[in-house]
Amino acid sequence: MRTQSSDTHPEVERILVDLTRKVTVAEKFSQVRELSNMAMQLSRRAIARANPGLSENEVDLLFVKYHYGDDVANRLKNHLEKRQDEKR
Repeated sequence: MRTQSSDTHPEVERILVDLTRKVTVAEKFSQVRELSNMAMQLSRRAIARANPGLSENEVDLLFVKYHYGDDVANRLKNHLEKRQDEKR
Protein backbone atom coordinates (compact mmCIF):
# COMPACT_ATOMS: atom_id res chain seq x y z
CA MET A 1 0.00 0.00 0.00
CA ARG A 2 1.32 3.43 -0.93
CA THR A 3 1.13 5.87 1.98
CA GLN A 4 -1.28 8.78 1.68
CA SER A 5 0.24 11.01 4.33
CA SER A 6 3.80 12.27 4.28
CA ASP A 7 3.82 12.97 8.02
CA THR A 8 2.55 9.56 9.20
CA HIS A 9 4.72 6.49 9.53
CA PRO A 10 3.60 3.86 6.99
CA GLU A 11 2.99 1.22 9.69
CA VAL A 12 0.82 3.60 11.69
CA GLU A 13 -1.13 4.48 8.55
CA ARG A 14 -1.64 0.79 7.77
CA ILE A 15 -3.02 0.21 11.28
CA LEU A 16 -5.35 3.21 10.98
CA VAL A 17 -6.63 1.99 7.61
CA ASP A 18 -7.20 -1.51 9.00
CA LEU A 19 -9.11 -0.09 11.99
CA THR A 20 -11.21 2.09 9.70
CA ARG A 21 -12.11 -0.90 7.54
CA LYS A 22 -13.32 -2.82 10.61
CA VAL A 23 -15.76 -0.10 11.70
CA THR A 24 -19.37 -0.79 10.73
CA VAL A 25 -21.36 1.56 8.52
CA ALA A 26 -23.54 2.47 11.52
CA GLU A 27 -20.46 3.37 13.58
CA LYS A 28 -19.04 5.47 10.72
CA PHE A 29 -22.37 7.26 10.34
CA SER A 30 -22.46 7.90 14.09
CA GLN A 31 -18.96 9.38 13.99
CA VAL A 32 -19.88 11.66 11.08
CA ARG A 33 -23.06 12.76 12.88
CA GLU A 34 -21.09 13.53 16.05
CA LEU A 35 -18.48 15.54 14.12
CA SER A 36 -21.22 17.48 12.32
CA ASN A 37 -22.95 18.26 15.61
CA MET A 38 -19.68 19.41 17.13
CA ALA A 39 -18.95 21.67 14.16
CA MET A 40 -22.42 23.23 14.41
CA GLN A 41 -22.08 23.76 18.18
CA LEU A 42 -18.68 25.40 17.73
CA SER A 43 -20.03 27.63 14.97
CA ARG A 44 -22.98 28.73 17.11
CA ARG A 45 -20.65 29.37 20.04
CA ALA A 46 -18.37 31.51 17.87
CA ILE A 47 -21.37 33.50 16.61
CA ALA A 48 -22.60 34.01 20.19
CA ARG A 49 -19.17 35.14 21.37
CA ALA A 50 -18.85 37.58 18.48
CA ASN A 51 -22.35 38.93 19.17
CA PRO A 52 -22.81 38.83 22.96
CA GLY A 53 -26.09 40.78 22.94
CA LEU A 54 -28.00 38.31 20.75
CA SER A 55 -30.63 35.92 22.00
CA GLU A 56 -30.32 32.20 21.33
CA ASN A 57 -32.89 32.50 18.51
CA GLU A 58 -30.95 35.36 16.93
CA VAL A 59 -27.74 33.32 17.10
CA ASP A 60 -29.56 30.44 15.41
CA LEU A 61 -30.80 32.73 12.64
CA LEU A 62 -27.28 34.08 12.08
CA PHE A 63 -26.02 30.50 11.92
CA VAL A 64 -28.57 29.74 9.20
CA LYS A 65 -27.67 32.95 7.36
CA TYR A 66 -23.94 32.20 7.39
CA HIS A 67 -24.29 28.57 6.38
CA TYR A 68 -27.36 28.54 4.13
CA GLY A 69 -27.70 32.13 2.91
CA ASP A 70 -29.94 35.15 3.38
CA ASP A 71 -32.92 33.65 1.55
CA VAL A 72 -33.16 30.59 3.78
CA ALA A 73 -32.57 32.67 6.92
CA ASN A 74 -35.30 35.15 5.96
CA ARG A 75 -37.75 32.36 5.16
CA LEU A 76 -36.99 30.71 8.51
CA LYS A 77 -37.41 34.01 10.34
CA ASN A 78 -40.77 34.61 8.64
CA HIS A 79 -41.89 31.06 9.44
CA LEU A 80 -40.94 31.42 13.11
CA GLU A 81 -42.70 34.80 13.36
CA LYS A 82 -45.84 33.36 11.72
CA ARG A 83 -45.80 30.40 14.08
CA GLN A 84 -45.37 32.75 17.08
CA ASP A 85 -48.32 34.85 15.88
CA GLU A 86 -50.48 31.74 15.59
CA LYS A 87 -49.77 30.87 19.23
CA ARG A 88 -51.09 34.25 20.40
